[in-house]
Amino acid sequence: MTISVRAVGRKPLASLRLGVFAFLILVGVATTQADEPLSKRIDQLVLAPAKQPASPVADDAEFLRRVTLDLAGRIPTADEVRKFLADTATDKRVKFVDQLLASAEYPRRMHDVFHVMLMERLGEHADWSKFLLTSFEKNKPWDQMVREMLSPNPDDEATRGAALYWTKRLENYGQNPVDLPALTRDVGRMFLGKDFQCCQCHDHLLVNEYKQVHFQGLFAFVGNTFIRQDLKFPAVGEKPLAKKVEFMSVFVKEKKETGPRLPGGEEVAIPEFPKGEEFAVAPNKKERFEGTPKFSPLKTLAEQLPRADNGAFSKNIVNRLWFVMLGRGVVHPLDLHHVDNPPSHPELLDLLASEFVAHQFDIKWLLREIALSETYQRSSRLSAGVVDAPLAETFLTAIEKPLSAEQVLASVLQATGESDKFANAATDANVAKELDALRDRFRKAFANPPREPEGEYSPSVKGTLFLLNDTTVLGWLTPRPGNLIDRLSKISEAPAVADELYLTILSRQPTDEERAEVTAFLAKTPDQRPKILGQLTWALLASTEFSVNH
Repeated sequence: MTISVRAVGRKPLASLRLGVFAFLILVGVATTQADEPLSKRIDQLVLAPAKQPASPVADDAEFLRRVTLDLAGRIPTADEVRKFLADTATDKRVKFVDQLLASAEYPRRMHDVFHVMLMERLGEHADWSKFLLTSFEKNKPWDQMVREMLSPNPDDEATRGAALYWTKRLENYGQNPVDLPALTRDVGRMFLGKDFQCCQCHDHLLVNEYKQVHFQGLFAFVGNTFIRQDLKFPAVGEKPLAKKVEFMSVFVKEKKETGPRLPGGEEVAIPEFPKGEEFAVAPNKKERFEGTPKFSPLKTLAEQLPRADNGAFSKNIVNRLWFVMLGRGVVHPLDLHHVDNPPSHPELLDLLASEFVAHQFDIKWLLREIALSETYQRSSRLSAGVVDAPLAETFLTAIEKPLSAEQVLASVLQATGESDKFANAATDANVAKELDALRDRFRKAFANPPREPEGEYSPSVKGTLFLLNDTTVLGWLTPRPGNLIDRLSKISEAPAVADELYLTILSRQPTDEERAEVTAFLAKTPDQRPKILGQLTWALLASTEFSVNH
């Protein structure tokens, strides 16, 4: 900063000192803010534009259930609830967040989150699961994960499963051709937060900044890809790209062309090779190997897209991680970043992105900072005297998030005391097969159809009927040594039954009214106690409170 003493009045030295003093204060404020944890700066930026009171911080029971579901993928156990509620330490929330992030459950939860996010229920494969799980066990940086997905290496057993991102989208069904436009669209959606679907044939009619050249530039990266038939695991190949993609708007009959290019970026020059010299590794028809071209658009895409200086890339992922934790993106819908759909809190999105890049794309670090913020920890209950609930995009009140199919299964198993039956699924093939079959049934009942993003809470008759009629689930509601119904059957006092029931299923103590209802229900037919306990358990499992993340 340059400070001039000209035209400062009759006492330039005093004014100069005042200016320097003000400058030092500003520097001090900026330094103090920069030194604060990201969690505190999140709260400041969320509250800055607020025009009504924020909800109070959630009580311990509400926080415990929410953060356990978000970072471990299940509800807490009754013992975890009792221990946490009894703990008087002021830093117990910090310690519990760190405990969850260090647990073996965290990588499995992130596996489920990113599988649903990236594949949108298109399909599964053991190698893909291994890639995701190992990546989160190692806390692999997001930019590295994306490079491994965009240009998968079939020779690396640890990461080759990343190719499923491409291969499931390169499958064709019946006589239908491979849907390369949908594949192109998904690159923009998943990694840049921009849906160019309507730009295949013309500039977007509603979003001025989405252009046909953006779609076609991405298409040039991926349009020559195919599923390799010479390998038994998911693997993607590329045909040589020898010329630019030609296109023309249906509205403006003017021929255009482009090589590979990211939206807003420079076009990649397509190298020329003499005929017959296009391949680094020549095709081998006998082995059904179609060759490896010297120029790989996928490799170039993997080099250019997941970069620290690509603002669209970093903003897209932090927006999606914010959605995972808060239930709504700072930009929402998640794949419509553009000037006419601005972020609810622009400074917050910029801060999240810049800090994420500064911390080397560390997903675990960012989730921890979000979890420790008051914004994340707010209650879903309104402040006293507040009548009108704040809009969801203000993040002044916790948003009710639906449990995923995976969370429902894990939480039902946890609540009923049946999860121990599947503890050795990793080493017992029969148990693993049974668990996979369970997952399939729960996904059919609670998950969205393929290609339909999952987010808004929408209770379904399908899910309720599944819980009401599935013979396996109903079997969990009968006494078995050590399960919930067995434990409840051994408790003689009805209020104590209510306490155990609510702590186990809803992670909170029952109200006096709820205790009275349980007591009255049990008193009606004392000779059918196990059956009544099963019915009470089912009623709570099928409740709205159980199926959303408060």
